[in-house]
Amino acid sequence: MERLTTARGDFALARFPEDPRDPLRAWDAADEYLLRHLDEREDGPVDLSGSVVVLGDRWGALVTALAGHDPVQISDSFLGRRATLANLERNGLPADAVRLRTTREAPPERIDVLLVRVPKSLALLEDQLHRLAPAVHTGTVVVGAGMVTEIHTSTLRLFERILGPTRTSLAVKKARLIFCAPESGPLRKADPWPRSLRLPADAGVVSGLTVVSHAGVFSADRLDAGTRLLLRNLPARTGAEHVVDLGCGNGVIGLAAALSNPDAEVTFVDESYQALASAEATFLANAPAGAVARFTAADGMAGFPPGTADLVLNNPPFHSHRGRTDATAWRMFNGARAGLRRGGELWVVGNRHLGYHVKLRRLFGNCEVVASDPKFVLLRAVKK
Repeated sequence: MERLTTARGDFALARFPEDPRDPLRAWDAADEYLLRHLDEREDGPVDLSGSVVVLGDRWGALVTALAGHDPVQISDSFLGRRATLANLERNGLPADAVRLRTTREAPPERIDVLLVRVPKSLALLEDQLHRLAPAVHTGTVVVGAGMVTEIHTSTLRLFERILGPTRTSLAVKKARLIFCAPESGPLRKADPWPRSLRLPADAGVVSGLTVVSHAGVFSADRLDAGTRLLLRNLPARTGAEHVVDLGCGNGVIGLAAALSNPDAEVTFVDESYQALASAEATFLANAPAGAVARFTAADGMAGFPPGTADLVLNNPPFHSHRGRTDATAWRMFNGARAGLRRGGELWVVGNRHLGYHVKLRRLFGNCEVVASDPKFVLLRAVKK
């Protein structure tokens, strides 16, 4: 178990789900830099006696170290929230030492200290700064943190445009801090999220419909080629059945399943709360009358009732934050196999080079190519 050493103590921390083979830690140099700054600032430690909000704490390292100050953690990640609770427990801290909120929930009415772990998605940062801005005042201490590869001129411009004058620190261990001095007054520009996208004419049953994407959701401004391939080759099915849109994003695949088979019950699953909000908005705007859908934040289909799904549709991600890995897809495939009934099918679309067919054959004992193009392949595996 890796331990984070700070002036506040040593903390045993892990990502979620915990995997002893995972070489990645639950924190990095940017988290260390931020915590060190709070205690070693030139004009004295940052006063944490007021309302402390931590945005984008990836695995709960920051709020675990700051648990004695009743912080509010705002996160878009179901996995990040589970990691936070697990890290609090393994360090002997009560679960209510941190107030957990999603990016879709109302933020605190007043924020005295705002700590921002810069997300990969600039859109998500923009949206969240807009949502938090009304609670920030001229005395609020605002500090962002990220690796130098995560902080760009556009990042600084967002802080400056939405909150106030912004500057950066020197780099330490390839990490950098952002300092922002909030200004009072009305917001200078409205939050541009969520956005709507009209689907092209070659998107199968959903052609010409409009989908909704909240900030940070995959492919918010266009229909990605992999999803397009799946939509154009969606299985023709009828009758009552349970369909799962696994890793649903803005929900366009699950919506297509509901439209092609009005008798189906569709469950939308994602670990992103922004994605689930998008999928629900997309479904409500386009689904036929009487259509049944559920929206579930989860680690893939882990904990899903076994043997209850007839069809799982999946366009899995192959990255976690900035690391490229097939670990998420592997967990999704395992969960799908457990959740499917005998005779149930998993349909997966992915880049050719990822070699998902090898994993599916290992898990299901079978795998066939349904459709392909020069870059993507659509695969079908049946639970025997």
